Amino acid sequence: MTDSSSAADGALPPLVLEQPNEAGAVDALIERAFGPGRYVKAAERLREHNHPLLDISYVAWSEGVLVGCVRMWPIRIGATPAVLLGPFAVEPEWRSRGLGAALILRACEAAEAAGHALILLVGDAPYFEPLGFQAVPPGRIVMPGPVDPARVMSRALAPGAAGVLTGIVQAADRS
Repeated sequence: MTDSSSAADGALPPLVLEQPNEAGAVDALIERAFGPGRYVKAAERLREHNHPLLDISYVAWSEGVLVGCVRMWPIRIGATPAVLLGPFAVEPEWRSRGLGAALILRACEAAEAAGHALILLVGDAPYFEPLGFQAVPPGRIVMPGPVDPARVMSRALAPGAAGVLTGIVQAADRS
């Protein structure tokens, strides 16, 4: 997909659903943004042997180049279905322009419209709190690996959804 938006004109490119044939480009952008160190993170354990939910994962293309992406993954927190947000990545020339936040908000809106009740992520509070995320109280959930509890955040998409946050976080069974 192409459009005429460029970082120079200040307009954000269109945000569109990720297509299956774009997986290689998305993976390459994520690799450039995070490097091989991302593979040791607890959230990566939830993505292994899992598949992004393409009906709520978004990309942004500018002049034929992928410049941003956000992926959502099916998970369970205890017995409660939820989605994991991340990673999201933005090319350097598009950072600090609102593209990352726009991708995240669009994915959250799509998740809510699709009937998902809860989004979980591991990230920095100063960035994610303005986007509607709150820290999960320590001890409520167990991630599949070491993680700073202050960085585990959630966003309820349905009334009371955050109140059921308890248990082990694992990839959802998609069968």
